[in-house]
Amino acid sequence: MDVVRHQPNQGWIEVIVGSMFSGKSEELIRRLRRAQIARQKVQIFKPTVDTRYADDDIVSHSDMRISSRAVSTSRSLLDLVETDTEVVGIDEGQFFDQELPAVCNELADRGTRVIVAGLDQDYLGKPFEPMPQLLAIAEYITKTLAICMVCGNPANHTQRLVSSGDRVLLGAQGTYEARCRACFDPSLAGVPAKPKSHAPTEARSPIPNPRSPKV
Repeated sequence: MDVVRHQPNQGWIEVIVGSMFSGKSEELIRRLRRAQIARQKVQIFKPTVDTRYADDDIVSHSDMRISSRAVSTSRSLLDLVETDTEVVGIDEGQFFDQELPAVCNELADRGTRVIVAGLDQDYLGKPFEPMPQLLAIAEYITKTLAICMVCGNPANHTQRLVSSGDRVLLGAQGTYEARCRACFDPSLAGVPAKPKSHAPTEARSPIPNPRSPKV
């Protein structure tokens, strides 16, 4: 009789990144709800700084929501994860401290599935720590794209619409909008952009009216 050896529980890290309005939180909520339907034990966290729509719940821009717990540091998040938790969800990963990748690694090593959503770039188009470090160690990466609000092309950038030198400035519609590579300009914070057309225009000669009188 063959002896079947069971592998210990293996955890992993999933990272969902993209610009604002690209559906990151929606995708995070979708995965967490599927885990809950499967009767897995799920714990969900968000940073205390994110109070745009709710103090505790994770809420997408399309008003999808799921209950979560607000924490101030990555270490406090780790301390709250119970030993029998199978899935940990984390939203707005860019607002956490630099210890978040190490915390996610420790949870994955315990056998926990860790799902983190967040911005990969700031309003200047620069990598938004600690998300790049999470991307480097994640087993699964999902890049979500929004729709450019100037031209309608796929958008990978977050355009700030108000003047502020702070890297972290909470806001939603009216403060930020999604932009494609061509329409994104970090130097124009607070200046509304004019719609652009990426299709070339050609001059057309007027079509004569066959019923018009001949001169």
